Amino acid sequence: MNWTESKQGYEIYLRIEKSLSPNSVSAYTNDIHKLITFLEEFFPELTPQTLKLAQLRKFLIWMNEREISPRTQARTISGIKSFYKFLLIEEIVENDPTTLLESPRIGRKLPEVLNDAEIDQLIGAVDLGKAEGLRNKAILETLYSCGLRVSELCDLKISNLHFEQEFLKISGKGERERLVPISKKAIDEIKKYLLQSRKKQYIEKGSENIVFLNRRGKKLSRVMIFSIIKTLADKIHLKKAISPHTFRHSFASALVQGGADLRTVQEMLGHESILTTEIYAHLDKEYLKDTVNNYHPRS
Repeated sequence: MNWTESKQGYEIYLRIEKSLSPNSVSAYTNDIHKLITFLEEFFPELTPQTLKLAQLRKFLIWMNEREISPRTQARTISGIKSFYKFLLIEEIVENDPTTLLESPRIGRKLPEVLNDAEIDQLIGAVDLGKAEGLRNKAILETLYSCGLRVSELCDLKISNLHFEQEFLKISGKGERERLVPISKKAIDEIKKYLLQSRKKQYIEKGSENIVFLNRRGKKLSRVMIFSIIKTLADKIHLKKAISPHTFRHSFASALVQGGADLRTVQEMLGHESILTTEIYAHLDKEYLKDTVNNYHPRS
């Protein structure tokens, strides 16, 4: 089996067997595309069955020479390792050349977060005189109130708004569903948008159940959410580099600083592993000090 056929089979496996989102599938297949690009240039005779560790190490050198960041390199190697696990499962290869392949070491980078005043400034900068004003305000309140991923916000359905119980039903990574509490403030802003703005606009067939729509009556794209937030950040001259994910970080950081335990935060964020959630403890100096004071014998 050649690289193209193997890559196509892997893509089907990610979509159907692993139930990954289109964005995740694209990220994993892009990792394989990088490897194939390298092999076509330097080792065109190699197949998935004949690739060896030596060539993979040269692939790492190739990425370094192109000044690809260590974080991206590590992500790419992880994708290639996943690809070869699939090939082993399907008995396309007998040996995994990635077993001894080491990823570059990357330091842990603490995420950027916004405080309450900065959140209020951003929301206050929304121009409610424009047609999209109520929608944009509701989007920001929802991101900060619920800590959603941008893809989860774009896919949010009216049928999953449980305002009486003050919960949203979210379908996250790998189609895992979870219930996320939503604040009364965010509920109020969504209701205003639904009744005063969305109700009056054209809605394309198939998008009737989507909460946040663009001017053409379709689901908002991730890029559009990025653009909305960047425009508001520029408007208030915010010095921090932020994205929709910054609201998710800020949501989690606020919970930890308020005393929420990490297991609860993990559940609300939809993290598969608590190791992913633990980074928010490092953002809260008081949390770290309290942990030492409570549990260290010399404290």
